[in-house]
Amino acid sequence: HLQHLFFSVFLVTYIVTLAGNLLIIVLTLADPALHTPMYFFLRNLSFLEMCYTSVNVPKKLRNLLSGDKTISVIGCAMETYFTFFLGGSESFLLVSMAYDRYVAICKPLHYAVVMNRKMSTGLAAGSWLSGFLMSFGHTSMVFILPFCRSHEINNFFCDIPPLLKLACGDTSRNEMAVFMVVMSFVTFPFMLILMSYFYIISTILRMSSEEGRRKSFSTCSSHLVVVTLFYGSACIMYLKPNSSYSPDIDKFLSLSYTVITPMLNPIIYSLRNKEVKGAFWKMVGRKRFC
Repeated sequence: HLQHLFFSVFLVTYIVTLAGNLLIIVLTLADPALHTPMYFFLRNLSFLEMCYTSVNVPKKLRNLLSGDKTISVIGCAMETYFTFFLGGSESFLLVSMAYDRYVAICKPLHYAVVMNRKMSTGLAAGSWLSGFLMSFGHTSMVFILPFCRSHEINNFFCDIPPLLKLACGDTSRNEMAVFMVVMSFVTFPFMLILMSYFYIISTILRMSSEEGRRKSFSTCSSHLVVVTLFYGSACIMYLKPNSSYSPDIDKFLSLSYTVITPMLNPIIYSLRNKEVKGAFWKMVGRKRFC
């Protein structure tokens, strides 16, 4: 009896996510002042979030509207693959964005040399490639397992923890593989980001100008909020012990990083960023004049 309400909520959330991230891409492309490495990475992040939410939400909407909640094995494998491909890519893209802020604040005189177009493109391409390779091996390890128990997935989409619960035989090796991948693609990148911000905050606190400190903190705060949302939900979801497994909590966390976080990212970056807001009002003013 709540399916139509959930359908409306998911539909509005999906439209806001696509519109917000598309607006970030358009604004940072339209304004020449935003053609910098930081906004190049932000465009990649916005495009990634549009793809990420499109992997799962349209299927959720169809399930809620039609009542048919079945999915083929191939469809389930594809959903799992693209979820982890885009999630892994986002993890390393956030590291690239942290490195960009580290160079900009800690080594400002070398910024133009270090963060040139070749370096920025290489970091972004490496982020996408890392997610692609990680997800291929990860998904293969799950779908070679025999599924002879119930075929009812206790989640909103095909995620690995609930899929492992359906597999026959010993899945301890697969669970260890999930743990190792999460350590490599979540914990390790998160530690790199923490190291970057340790040096960034140390440098900011040594600045003599209060205006300089305020501006530096402002450029980093949006990224820190996004990092906390993304890595927080991922760590709780995939690094918790089996003894604390709870389907309801897992479903809430799944919604968090597949629906809520992609919607919040453009809001966070636009509200906390004067340059993005300036580009928006400049574009609105130009259209009004025309």
